[in-house]
Amino acid sequence: MRIEFFGVRGSFPAAGQCQSLYGAATPCALIKSAAGEQVILDAGTGLRTLGAQMMAKAGEGTLKATILFTHFHLDHVLGLPFFDILYRPNTEITFISWVDPEEAHEILALLMKAPLFPVGFDETPSKKTFVRIGPEGATMAGMRVQRTQLRHPQGCMAYRFDDGKRSAVFATDTEHPEEGIDARLADLSQKASLLVYDAMYTPEEYEAGRQGWGHSTWEQGVRLAKAAKVGRLLLSHLNPNYDDRAVGRMRRAAKANFRHVEVAAAGMVVKL
Repeated sequence: MRIEFFGVRGSFPAAGQCQSLYGAATPCALIKSAAGEQVILDAGTGLRTLGAQMMAKAGEGTLKATILFTHFHLDHVLGLPFFDILYRPNTEITFISWVDPEEAHEILALLMKAPLFPVGFDETPSKKTFVRIGPEGATMAGMRVQRTQLRHPQGCMAYRFDDGKRSAVFATDTEHPEEGIDARLADLSQKASLLVYDAMYTPEEYEAGRQGWGHSTWEQGVRLAKAAKVGRLLLSHLNPNYDDRAVGRMRRAAKANFRHVEVAAAGMVVKL
């Protein structure tokens, strides 16, 4: 399994100085199975860079893409109107989410509705298919994909990708319980090779008034990783206000408590 990150910021693209190490774009990752098939996870602003790469490789040939959504908050869909392959006639895109296909189509069409965007979603020439992933999970790009609900306003889904003996769990937007850990997420993450976890706030920021906002901390990510016996922890959904030094402090604090932890960054490639 190969995972490439194209965006790891949360809520809004970073726009300040001294933020080059981890990137400015919002969530988007490309997950490639050992068989060579691939799934795009989320359509944040990082999708624009991925789309340009796909166009360059495909040339005039037919393109197929699968996008799996954790949820539809703006930071996870904002890259879609700027996804180059959306505008190619010889392109087939499958959109997968945990909501009914008709609802997913309505949400994405709203994103590109006038006067918010000059080209309507259904006016783009690519062929579009909508699929729902149910509680039983699905097989996707040759991988077994399971899901569980996260603690986030309007809902968000965590996904586990199993590819042979390797596995990765993405919990992009979630808030930990007041006490203990999220039992459902811990169960989904059991002995995963990799856990990608929401580290939007420091523990101090969270306690100072961020409760109920639907996000978590590096400290809770470490606690969950230890409880679920995961191989590696990647902190993601980084606060757009954090510069490289602030993220570095978070990394050091986490590493002092769990050796196998790093911070996700745009351009990072993880091979499992």
